[in-house]
Amino acid sequence: MHFIVVKYQVKPEFTDTFIELVTPFTEATRAEPGNLWFDWSRSVEDANEYVLVEAFLDDDAAGAHVSSAHFAAGLETMRPALVSTPKIVSRKVDGSDWDEMGELKIG
Repeated sequence: MHFIVVKYQVKPEFTDTFIELVTPFTEATRAEPGNLWFDWSRSVEDANEYVLVEAFLDDDAAGAHVSSAHFAAGLETMRPALVSTPKIVSRKVDGSDWDEMGELKIG
């Protein structure tokens, strides 16, 4: 799978409405057949930082995502709300879902 984490530094005037701004992009991406997850979080240390954790089944799914019309539209929608170029970690990893954390088993 392709596992991707992206950090977005959002302008203060967009901080409280950023998730609403990216909702169409999020919904369209989650509807893609090869999308495994597409989850937004907000930093607890920096209220202006949003973190996106996403995964795609394989190369074809990742390629289809970045080639889609909603991907291009989503980037253009975000652009005016961002302070700087987002930071990304994108890796191909084994698996197709979250694994349990072996060091912290519950039950």
